[in-house]
Amino acid sequence: MHHLQIFLLPLAFIFISSTVLANEPDKISLVAPITKDTNTSLYSITLNYAETYVIDLDAPLLWRYCQFPLSPIPCSSPQCSAGKSYKCPLPKTKPKSDKCNCVVTPMNPITKKCALANLATGYLIISMTNGKNPTDTINFSNFPVSCAPQTLLQSLPQNDVGVAGLSHAPLALPSQLSASNRKLAKKFAFCLPSSEEKKGVIFFGDVPVHFLPPAKINLVSTLSYTPLLQHPRSSEHYIGLKGISINGKTSNFRRNAFQLDTSGNGGVKISTTVPYTVLRSDVYQVFVKRFSEAIGGVPRAMKTGPFEVCVNARRIGLSVIPFPRIDLELGNGKNWTIHKPNSIIDMGDSVGCLAFVDGGKRAKEAVVIGSYQMENQLMMFDLAASRLGFSSSLLFYKTTCGGFNFTRGA
Repeated sequence: MHHLQIFLLPLAFIFISSTVLANEPDKISLVAPITKDTNTSLYSITLNYAETYVIDLDAPLLWRYCQFPLSPIPCSSPQCSAGKSYKCPLPKTKPKSDKCNCVVTPMNPITKKCALANLATGYLIISMTNGKNPTDTINFSNFPVSCAPQTLLQSLPQNDVGVAGLSHAPLALPSQLSASNRKLAKKFAFCLPSSEEKKGVIFFGDVPVHFLPPAKINLVSTLSYTPLLQHPRSSEHYIGLKGISINGKTSNFRRNAFQLDTSGNGGVKISTTVPYTVLRSDVYQVFVKRFSEAIGGVPRAMKTGPFEVCVNARRIGLSVIPFPRIDLELGNGKNWTIHKPNSIIDMGDSVGCLAFVDGGKRAKEAVVIGSYQMENQLMMFDLAASRLGFSSSLLFYKTTCGGFNFTRGA
């Protein structure tokens, strides 16, 4: 496990400051690599040169296993109040201390286990970018981080040291980075790789995006947008959905099947820790029926793992089968189109399965859009404008999420 010591400044103040290691331009953007762990189907961002953190769109803060003690944040600070607005309630017993230090409860996104942990301050080191390459390095001092016990790392990728929260909570990475430097826009974009061999990428701030082979266009200009919805009880990312169509034919879902109600139930959430899109049973049954009708007489294979609809392509090969197009009909009239590379998973032995899962009758959300459906697509979360930007598959632009050039540029 990689452990890089985070050096500290005296806690003279709680607000974040930043130090740039080169001349700072009028507007800055940040970049970091994303790696995929196929054993866990999780994605990790690299910070502080060598530390890797699972990226979690739900988590409200940055937490890690700390080898060395960090300077605690007082419980009277505004950051402490923000840090306590978390899913896991604080236990009645708190660690004994002569001072009132801030205690929060970071959560493991896979096991759903929580732990008592101090909210503290340290450095965060990340690269700046021009959208084509990393350029200079920037240090953020007095950056809030929760020091969790090592046991909370269970079920995460082997070398990861913690979790990087990407929700719209005040202590999540996007909000803290933009609060630390007025030249950094409150938005982030990521591109999830489809294999361990290629590095994906995450950007913070407002930046043009150019991948290799040299793209003639800024990939940000290809994005379509839909509003991000405010959940009444969490800082997670939700979008509006009217329906799901297969090859342009709308399916007949019950009225308000995708609605997010005032109690926070239902709705359509986006997740980087759920590997495949999960549909509540009533939605799943209608969707699967329509999809099965659309693939017609293609020979079926037995159910494999969590996947119910599978085909046997021994005679013609998976690449030849014209699987139908899936359109998520969004609340503002836009369509998020999911093509074969993001809808069908190759299970080996010429078997392909529809990569959508039945979440059960009592699923909290109507739909949770999983990471497989976002691989090799550019996803932008514009928190300032409360909107989500999404591209079609980058394969149509003859590139992938592994196309960012991490060679340091001028």
